[in-house]
Amino acid sequence: MRVQLPFASASLAIALCATIATAQQTAEPTQPSTTPVQHSDENAPELSTQETSTTFKVRVNLVEVRVVVRDAYGKPVGNLKQDDFQLFDNGKPQIISRFSAETAEAKPPVIKQEPSSPETPGATLTLPDRYVAYLFDDIHLQFGDLAQVVAAAKRHLQSLRTTDRAAIFTTSGQNQLDFTDDRAKLQETLNQLRSRPVTASGTIECPNVSYYMADLIVNKHDDQALRVIAQDALECANLPDARTAMQAAQSAAQRELDLGNHETQLSLSAIKDAVRRLVVMPGQRSILVVSPGFYNPEQLQEQSELEERALHSYVTISALDARGLYTETPDASNSRMPNHEIAPLMVQYQHQADTANSDVLAEMAHATGGSFFTNRNDLEAGFQQLAAQPEFSYLLAFSPQNLKFDGHFHNVKVTVKGSQKFTVQARKGYYAPKQAVGEAEQAKQQIEDEVFSQEELHDLPVEMHTQFFKTSDEDAKVSVLVRLDVRHLHYRKAEGRNNNNLTVVSALFDRNGNFVSGTQKVLQMRWKDESLSSKLASGVTLKSSFDVKPGSYLVRLVVRDEDGQLAAQNGAIEIP
Repeated sequence: MRVQLPFASASLAIALCATIATAQQTAEPTQPSTTPVQHSDENAPELSTQETSTTFKVRVNLVEVRVVVRDAYGKPVGNLKQDDFQLFDNGKPQIISRFSAETAEAKPPVIKQEPSSPETPGATLTLPDRYVAYLFDDIHLQFGDLAQVVAAAKRHLQSLRTTDRAAIFTTSGQNQLDFTDDRAKLQETLNQLRSRPVTASGTIECPNVSYYMADLIVNKHDDQALRVIAQDALECANLPDARTAMQAAQSAAQRELDLGNHETQLSLSAIKDAVRRLVVMPGQRSILVVSPGFYNPEQLQEQSELEERALHSYVTISALDARGLYTETPDASNSRMPNHEIAPLMVQYQHQADTANSDVLAEMAHATGGSFFTNRNDLEAGFQQLAAQPEFSYLLAFSPQNLKFDGHFHNVKVTVKGSQKFTVQARKGYYAPKQAVGEAEQAKQQIEDEVFSQEELHDLPVEMHTQFFKTSDEDAKVSVLVRLDVRHLHYRKAEGRNNNNLTVVSALFDRNGNFVSGTQKVLQMRWKDESLSSKLASGVTLKSSFDVKPGSYLVRLVVRDEDGQLAAQNGAIEIP
């Protein structure tokens, strides 16, 4: 039975922007009250607060593409500008509407906590900025390969930065560890990993039919593959005649196909679960699949949906071929070798199976902008290469023109202008939505994306302050104070009032980046001219409070207005 990963925090996070907050929130404007808005009443209040969703105007629907450019020597290039790039959607050139250059040295952001009192010193916390899920395919990994990759992983994990968070997941669902920076726990979890095939008999089947050959026989009706397995059955089982051997081969192929489909389903589901877990982590997010590869002849749609989810969530999937440098020869560890007549064909089929197994890993990496490390024995270098944060990267975004809501895959290609030879690594495409998304839903998604980001935005005049006080030795209350300079917002003039709505979200994360709690408030503003000009010099203050335990917390504030303007800030709380 497959054990599900813990996603309680994920469900809370996804619901953050759609549910009514449970934490205490108060708005403290200079003059107005907080009774319901009466739009047709001249004496209606100028500010009110609501805990219900509202409709926003979304100006663009951006597709983001993270790009790493390397020179002829494989070194990342960090001096490119927006005009150096060309971006194509299904071969059609696109306008790059947003561009930023990022360096590894620019992260992580260091957040200073304001002192709660003159006697209490402020805290300084470094935000975790990279989350790597190490997914070991213990269903398909053989004992020898697993021992090699675990040894390499132990050495690699010793090099984690203080701002890295690692998790260890498995396709069997056993011996897992959620995101942490505790190296001792990571090492302990690695020590507990075991090869856990669905059938753990350890015996060589008679006849010896692989999942790949079973697919050829049952689904593709390959007569040559059937004859090879029948010949093996004839000899290993001492069957009386060829007809009986053909029946035995057909039955064995069907059993192996059913077993292989089940194992592939478990592996794909585990990767999909890892994607879901990473979606709610703030910062760069990637999965490193450690596997000998696995075949997938019948669940292509599920694999496509997995890749689509990773693309939409900006999760990169990379893969390390745990077999290292391998050759296609009959396995000498088998107690029974095929006879000389079918041995060359068995080697040929094994070569085709190995290629097909690798193709699945390569396709997932290719689809999500990741990398595939294969056919090399320096596994520690593979871990370092796949998990490392590029020294330089670029974030490009564009708004697809005349996008059809048909769910089709769009190929994305990024090139660098000029005659110099560059290698460009980027996501290979995206899936168009199957139906148009309403404006309110798009706005909610935009807010949620920013909550689980770390980028600071300053489109709106917002200031955030954090405080705490302990209610007992084991309990404390965190307060997030948000000051809004409402005089310098953009307003729509109607019925003699200055109108705008602000959605304000405060979210709390623990030191490992796990979502703890969040609040949302909608401020409906209908200011009179005289209020804006003379009564609101001190702005509007919003307070959110959270009941927590002592520890280190990261605070994320996101504010959005009706026009899609955003402000986002980070804060820190250290509660002794």
